Amino acid sequence: MDDFRDCLGLVANFAAIATAFVALVGSGWYVVERCKKKHRLEAYLKAERDKGADKGQRSVLHLIARVGLTEQEILQVSFRSKHIGRVLTTNKADGIAKDILLEYRD
Repeated sequence: MDDFRDCLGLVANFAAIATAFVALVGSGWYVVERCKKKHRLEAYLKAERDKGADKGQRSVLHLIARVGLTEQEILQVSFRSKHIGRVLTTNKADGIAKDILLEYRD
């Protein structure tokens, strides 16, 4: 019976270590993916601005199609980034918000 308890204790210790390792790897992967999304969006907006055709402002819908991120991911990245600015456009007739444009700022 003592051998079974020792074996069970060893398995429990291994499970605790494995759980911690999986959590560490998972959180590291999450952080890396967030950084990659941020850099991808910043690089796209900077390239659009540097083309010089306009201010480089792009709508969220445009960015969904071009960058391949969801609307939620794009907005989250824009709030985390020091280089991405948000510009609100409005209808001229009634002044109601129409769209959010994102642009790269130095």
